[in-house]
Amino acid sequence: MPLVPIYFLADLQLDVKGCRDVYASFDKYVEVERLEGDNKYHAEEHGLQDAKKGVLFIDFPPVLQLQLKRFEYDFMRDTMVKINDRYEFPLQLDLDRENGKYLSPDSDKSVRNLYTLHSVLVHSGGVHGGHYYAFIRPTLSDQWYKFDDERVTKEDVKRALEEQYGGEEELPQTNPGFNNTPFKFTKYSNAYMLVYIRDSDKDKIICNVDEKDIAEHLRIRLKKEQEEKEDKRRYKAQAHLYTIIKVARDEDLAEQIGRDIYFDLVDHDKVRSFRIQKQTPFNLFKEEVAKEFGIPVQFQRFWIWAKRQNHTYRPNRPLTPQEELQSVGHLREVSNKTHNAELKLFLEVEFGPDLRPIPLPDKTKEDILLFFKLYEPQKRELRFVGRLFVKSSSKPVDILAKLNQLAGFGPDEEIELYEEIKFEPCIMCEHLDKRTSFRLSQIEDGDIICFQKSTPLESEEECKYPDVPSFLEYVHNRQIVHFRSLEKPKEEDFSLELSKLHTYDDVVEKVARQIGLEDPTKIRLTAHNCYSQQPKPQPIKYRGVEHLTDMLVHYNQSSDILYYEVLDIPLPELQGLKNLKVAFHHATKDEVVIHNIRLPKQSTVGDVINVLKTKVELSHPNAELRLLEVFYHKIYKIFPHTEKIENINDQYWTLRAEEIPEEEKNLAVHDRLIHVYHFTKDTAQNQMQVQNFGEPFFLVIHEGETLAEVKVRVQKKLQVPDDEFSKWKFAFLSLGRPEYLQDSDIVSSRFQRRDVYGAWEQYLGLEHSDNAPKRAYAANQNRHAYEKPVKIYN
Repeated sequence: MPLVPIYFLADLQLDVKGCRDVYASFDKYVEVERLEGDNKYHAEEHGLQDAKKGVLFIDFPPVLQLQLKRFEYDFMRDTMVKINDRYEFPLQLDLDRENGKYLSPDSDKSVRNLYTLHSVLVHSGGVHGGHYYAFIRPTLSDQWYKFDDERVTKEDVKRALEEQYGGEEELPQTNPGFNNTPFKFTKYSNAYMLVYIRDSDKDKIICNVDEKDIAEHLRIRLKKEQEEKEDKRRYKAQAHLYTIIKVARDEDLAEQIGRDIYFDLVDHDKVRSFRIQKQTPFNLFKEEVAKEFGIPVQFQRFWIWAKRQNHTYRPNRPLTPQEELQSVGHLREVSNKTHNAELKLFLEVEFGPDLRPIPLPDKTKEDILLFFKLYEPQKRELRFVGRLFVKSSSKPVDILAKLNQLAGFGPDEEIELYEEIKFEPCIMCEHLDKRTSFRLSQIEDGDIICFQKSTPLESEEECKYPDVPSFLEYVHNRQIVHFRSLEKPKEEDFSLELSKLHTYDDVVEKVARQIGLEDPTKIRLTAHNCYSQQPKPQPIKYRGVEHLTDMLVHYNQSSDILYYEVLDIPLPELQGLKNLKVAFHHATKDEVVIHNIRLPKQSTVGDVINVLKTKVELSHPNAELRLLEVFYHKIYKIFPHTEKIENINDQYWTLRAEEIPEEEKNLAVHDRLIHVYHFTKDTAQNQMQVQNFGEPFFLVIHEGETLAEVKVRVQKKLQVPDDEFSKWKFAFLSLGRPEYLQDSDIVSSRFQRRDVYGAWEQYLGLEHSDNAPKRAYAANQNRHAYEKPVKIYN
């Protein structure tokens, strides 16, 4: 039964829980497990065989990276937890100790595996977040350095080692003259990774690195990164000397509207940007524009953008000749009241029939610059088609021919006009009366007019969004939602385009249609937790939200993920029911069967038991059942049959059903019904702590009964083999402190109360090793060690 040696991997994961230091973790890593009895190894062609399973190392690397398992999954709480136990690590680590116990017989014994600590990587915080930093001594000298983001400080060896062991720390007493109990608190900053360097390889690893030692492609890459870094540094250092000018043109509006944006006119982050020294006269900047766009200076007119009270952003007025004589820095300061470092401009250019720039017409106070968007309902397209100057005293009807020309329509095409006023927090797009002057309609420079063909009534029914306001409402509220099955929360199932204004019924109807389900009320939705990136614990109630937006908001964040599940009954009906997950422990068979019991919320525990009797196999027809509340391997409650089930919680507590043994029904006057729990001792943090595990149970003890007599009944009940049972210890525990019992001790003398309610703080403890795999509802052939094998029935 040989052990299988392995080669060392990139890093080694070591247990922290239950281990005092690195050596204890290595001992545990190479610990031999015996595969025998019910746990034999299945060998091909030879069947089940006794075997040993373990690990030995062929060799160790020059740089030893040890990952400490500070995080693990807690199956009882169904969540990740951080292990903050004290865990020591030495400055020098000798992996040849005890005659090379960690190495295989085939390893090279000429290599001395003595290591010196180089780095300690630390995590400060909990499982859901925290801060990382490191203690490093680059040359293995006595001087340690703490690397905390961009801050580097000198530290001593105590800070780098002892203070990163974890565990508990005792606060100094504030009143030394008084006999105060010292207050201890858990340290949440501790080492999670260690780096050791083998002494014999130190000179090869910690040495000067010349340029010739770096690969050519890396030298090129590093040089480029350094140059970029220097450019950014120089750019930042000189930023106060420059003004950023962003110039939007008709071409930008045509390119963006209907693709990147629908509201307002342009995304200024996507237009041409100029970096100009603040002292540069604006006229010189116009020459830069001429070179960039090919527009001679005399054909350029620039407009200042302004943010309106309704939060829209529009060209407000053209620059005056006097302003164009100023420096760009001064112009930015006087034109931008928000102290933004950027100057945003719109470049107005007019083109002749030959598409060459022509002189701009003079603008009077009577002239208004308007921008026009065309909406085509059949295509669901909105696009920029141009701009026009109009007289404030004129009317929209006066420019219909020009608009038809911009749109490519016939000169007499009937069109409808709408003013795009604002889009936040809601859409405001109003129909424009073609017979009312622009002045009376309060139209001004920079306003946006959307227009479309006049749609016949029959055509409106064919188009989902027949006019500009309905289309803009659609665009403003549309939301792509990614749906995932609740059973596979990491995998996207399908996506739907929905509206933020959709009601609960709208959403479930579209989901049902997508998956081919006739009854939408059988769809149950669950919102997404933006922080844990998982489904929220509680599903969305039937019509429990008004709109889709309510489903997607999580605190101050918004998600685009929803989870769905298909129920066997309509959700409104299900919400009137209570679903309980009950683990039934058979009286004679070595198994646990999980049953989902669904009853009206006003039902009682007695109703649950009656339903359970129809689903389970009883040892005899007249067997009585009880329902227990189990948490962390302790029984906390026996539910009365009259208790309502509405407030019973099976999310964190395990509900266990079992037959009531006959001996418990007929207790004698002096008999006691006591709790019996399995436990092991955890010596982490230099303190003895009791850790419960396995299945708790009740036991009747009789007056005058010795421990030796009780042990016989316990062994029979749990079916433990003699050789293993001989290693077990029995103790009376009160508030977690074990008092070990001798065979001659009278057990009943320790337990004064006759009832079991609330008696979980006192119990008879069975101390033995916990070798079962750690998993929820773990299965194991040895029923005394852990939970019985599990079957799940819905």
